[in-house]
Amino acid sequence: MAENVSTEVLNHQQVSTRIRRMAWQIYENNSTHPEIILAGIMERGHLLASKIAEVLREISPLKVSLHKIVLDKQNPLSSSVNLEPEAGNLDGRTITVVDDVLNSGATLIYGVRYFLQFPVREIKTAVLVDRNHKRFPVKADFKGLSLSTSMMEHVSVNIDQEPYSVRVS
Repeated sequence: MAENVSTEVLNHQQVSTRIRRMAWQIYENNSTHPEIILAGIMERGHLLASKIAEVLREISPLKVSLHKIVLDKQNPLSSSVNLEPEAGNLDGRTITVVDDVLNSGATLIYGVRYFLQFPVREIKTAVLVDRNHKRFPVKADFKGLSLSTSMMEHVSVNIDQEPYSVRVS
């Protein structure tokens, strides 16, 4: 029986550096706007969004609103997509949808879809790892790492407790 071997592709320092770099890129892209909405897809996407928000609040004068996109990743069409907490009027607002890993693009596109019902100014996407296996027309505007993997490999992101890591198995 084959053993499940895991390889670390990013260590704690590298993950932290990439989160900080993504925050700077988001700030530079939004420096003329007074506010940005970060909407992280539950659970790890929201955790990544909160870490990016932390850095943004440290490095910029932007008002950062943090929200969680709640959706059923297995059956996104058969359940509603919600934003917690509610964001109120989104007209003309700038949104960055955040997830930990972009694989097929399905989860990210359903997360973005929620905001298409509002006349927002701009929607961007941010992911820590882009696996390049897209089946949907979605791209990461801000990414920590592009990683070539096989479809059989699994990418696991640990950012909920230190030391952070990204591993492939």
